[in-house]
Amino acid sequence: MDYSTLEDKTLVALVVQAQPDALDELYRRYSRLVYSLAFKMVSEPATAEEITLDVFTRVWQKAATYRANQAGVNTWLVSMTRHRAIDWLRGQNVRLDQHTLSWTDVHTEATPHSKNNPEHATELALRQERVRAAIAQLPPDQQEALALAYFKGQSHREIAEALDQPLGTVKTRIRLGMQKLRNLLQDE
Repeated sequence: MDYSTLEDKTLVALVVQAQPDALDELYRRYSRLVYSLAFKMVSEPATAEEITLDVFTRVWQKAATYRANQAGVNTWLVSMTRHRAIDWLRGQNVRLDQHTLSWTDVHTEATPHSKNNPEHATELALRQERVRAAIAQLPPDQQEALALAYFKGQSHREIAEALDQPLGTVKTRIRLGMQKLRNLLQDE
């Protein structure tokens, strides 16, 4: 079977059936994305590699928990990566960087799968553009709070301290930003 031609959801279903070649294909497609996000959050290559391996180990162990109707496979992997990196940072008692982060600081890379598949690459680029356009419609304070939460892995309290804002204000900004994004990206 040529796993490189299969959709991500199908690969996850094959991982549930304990087919290691399906996991290998998911790793080939998404390991760079997972590593890049982990590295961006922890700033240590060895730790980013460890997190990457941990994420794919969890995919092997917990593939049955994936729900295609709730998120795409890449979103599921990014979520696992983000949570794993945050867990590592908290376990190390690392004081997360207090500097602000803007959405222009966040770079996305094409996955290896999309480089070989022009349709997938185009779809991914269009989706990224729609997300960036939706984020651009948010007020700057909501953009900043969301970027710190999702790409720096900061807790609400850490964001409040970094921005010198009340905790309730930060929580409200994140909640309102997510609600606006949900409404703006409803078709996604």
